[in-house]
Parts: sequence; structure tokens; C-alpha cells
Amino acid sequence: MENQPGIGIAIARGLFGLVALIAIAFLSSKRRKNINWRLVLSGVGMQLILALLIFKVPGFDLVFEWLANGFTKLLSFTDEGARFIFGNWPENAWISASEKDNAPLWQIGYIFAFKVLPTIVFFSALTSLLYYLGILQKIVYGFAWILSKTMRLSGAESLAAAANVFVGQTEAPLVVKPYIKNMTKSEILCLMTGGMATIAGGVFAAFIGMLGGSDIALQQEFAKHLLTASVLSAPAAIVFAKMLLPETEKVDQKLEIDESKIGDGPLESISIGTTEGIKLAVNVGGMILVFLAFIAMINFGLADVIGEYTGLNKWVSRVSNGQYDTFSLQMILGYLFAPVAWIIGVGADDIVIAGQLLGEKTVINEFVAYISLSDISGPNSTLSHRTIVIMTYALCGFSNFASIGIQIGGIGTIAPNQRPVLARLGMRALLGGTLACLMTAAVAGLFYAS
Repeated sequence: MENQPGIGIAIARGLFGLVALIAIAFLSSKRRKNINWRLVLSGVGMQLILALLIFKVPGFDLVFEWLANGFTKLLSFTDEGARFIFGNWPENAWISASEKDNAPLWQIGYIFAFKVLPTIVFFSALTSLLYYLGILQKIVYGFAWILSKTMRLSGAESLAAAANVFVGQTEAPLVVKPYIKNMTKSEILCLMTGGMATIAGGVFAAFIGMLGGSDIALQQEFAKHLLTASVLSAPAAIVFAKMLLPETEKVDQKLEIDESKIGDGPLESISIGTTEGIKLAVNVGGMILVFLAFIAMINFGLADVIGEYTGLNKWVSRVSNGQYDTFSLQMILGYLFAPVAWIIGVGADDIVIAGQLLGEKTVINEFVAYISLSDISGPNSTLSHRTIVIMTYALCGFSNFASIGIQIGGIGTIAPNQRPVLARLGMRALLGGTLACLMTAAVAGLFYAS
């Protein structure tokens, strides 16, 4: 069911979303009088200019398409290694876009276990090698230089924000490892928010496989959207971090990236990256297993016990016009987060399902949310393509409750003296990262009118 708005309405809804999200950050700020509005305007302006170039300027988007095609090609390299370990894929194991709606669970599980998770391992090893060769640092430095000059950030937080575009929330702090122990509270929050608002390269590749399936064209489309989301969310994360906790201390604006290597040689760096990738893949697989099991257990209590014996199941089906058959966690999250979905530009017909996805991402994690998006975004989906695109951007970040513990443990290991600060700022970082992802989605909806 397509419910695409006109260009004027899309622009108005997008601008309203930007204003509403900034207003939320302002009301949640700890030091409203110290907010640097020049920085806020610079960050929002950078987002809008980048989005305009990517979505509307012919030729500029070719760079992102080229990068997206490169990521898609890298997925095929992963298949070669996975095929050697797990054997040739059965012909009936692949899921095309047209078959996604009717695919049995064993097919989805097969693809996730033997196609999606291996990409995490390969990309972790590749990132480690690029870091050893110094290539990744140069890319990060270039992006950090732009952030530093346009938004006048400290050198350390510029580098960390740039690194978060390419690596995860526990790897990015390594780029500024020597500086973390002396960072101000505002710099720490900026570091944490940047990690919450973006995703790592390994899961980036995994999401492409999940959303695109075996359709190369869809893989390339989602790769472009996910790459764009990571880039656009960097300035958004800075904006909200600096609004929630403005800087009041003098900071060092010198850009000096940590030149330490991962391993003593290219082979050792690949080995280290592979080991870390295996840990991450196993962690992701186990996390998905456990969270989906808990959702099933909760839904059993809500639907089969409460809903069945109180008549709530029939009421929910009637009130939701068939969107939900039973009283469930997904239904609760959908209606709870529906207003947020409307704020970022999702059409009225889709806001409950979009709200469910936002709730799953925040309360559980982005993997579960993307699995749900993949399940409901097939050819027979009731969601408009514009809503699917907006939600691809909104879910592209690590902003969930579990990430607070991950950051306290990861960054706290690098700088133990900052652990109390990390713990106190955890909820603010979650709020900032969530607002950043939502702003990126609103900007995408502003330009993506069809």
C-alpha cells in the first residue's frame, strides 16, 4: 500500500521533525544557557547539505553508489569462504525479494547463520588489516578535519566522531585512546553519543545481506542507504551531545591520531580481526537467539494467557484493523512509539508498525529491529517504500539500553578513571544517539518524497 506524500508535505514533515527533535534535546539539556547554537546550526546545516548532495545532485551520489557496490561485492567474497566451510548452498536455501513473504523459518535461519554472520567475521578482519596499513586512519583523519573546522570541536572528539562512521562503538575510542583519560564530561558524552548513533562495518555488511537477501539490486540500494545513514548521523550525534551537555571547559583542538598498529604484521592483524569478528558473530547470534526467545516467552504471557482469557486479543485485532492479531510486545511497542514515528515523517497508515520497529531497536537492539523490517518489507508489504527507507535510516545505530553497558565496559577498560563518568552519562548518551538516528531519518524523509 503506497501512501507517498507530495514533495511539499514531505519537506514540511521533515522540517517539523528536525525542529521537534532539537526541541526535545533543548528541554533535556543540563546547561541550556551554554548551548552553542552556532555548532547546532553548523551540524544541522552539514546534514542537510550532505543529504541534498546525495539525494538530489546528479553525479554526487555516484560516489556512494560506487561504495555501495563495493560493499555488495565484498559480500560475495565472504560467500566463497563460507561455502568452503559450510558447503555449497542448497538451491532452495536462497530467498529472493519476491519469496521473502512466504519463506519458511528454516530458510531465514539458514541465511542468517551461514551468510549474514560470516560477513561480520570477514569485515572485522578487513577493518583490522586496513587499520594496520594506515588506510583507515587517513580516511578518519580527513573526515575529522572537516568536522573540526566546521563545528570547532576538540581534536579528540572530532577523530572519535569520524571513526564511529567506519568502526564500532568499542573500536572507535581506540583512535583517541591516549586522550580519553583527560577528556571533559562533554567530550566523553560526545564520544559515547557518536557510538550510539552509528554502526560498525561488520554489522553494516550483515544488515545489507539481511535487508537485500539474494537480490543484488536490493543489496546495493540498502548499502547506499546504510552508508548514507552512517555519514549523516555523525554530525547529528555531535549536535545532540553538545546540546545535552554543552562544553564549558577549554579543550585541545589539535588533531593527532593514535598511530599504534593492530598486530606486528598484516597476517597478525588479520588474525586479530578474525578472532574479534568470531567473538562478535557468536555474540550477535547468541544475543538474537536469547532476545527472540524472551520475546516469545513474553508474548505467550501477553497473548495466550492475558489476551486469550480477557478478550484483549479480539479487541487488539479490531482496534488495529488487523495489523496485530493478538495482544503482544510488538503491539505495545508499536503504539508506544507511534508518535515518534510520526514526528520523523512516517505516514499515518504506517506509524504503528514503524513505532514497533523503533521500540524493538531501543528496548532490545537494532538486529532484532532489522530482522523485523526484513520480514515485513517484502513485495506484499503494507508499508510504503518511503516508510521502509525512513526506517532503514532510523534503525541504523547502536542506541539501545544494552549499549550503555557495552560502552561502560569497553571505554572504561581504556580509561578506568572515567568509568564513573561513563555510568552517569549512559542514559544521556542513549537519548542523544536515539535523537541523532531519528534526525537522520527525518532528513532522509525530507528529501525522499518518492
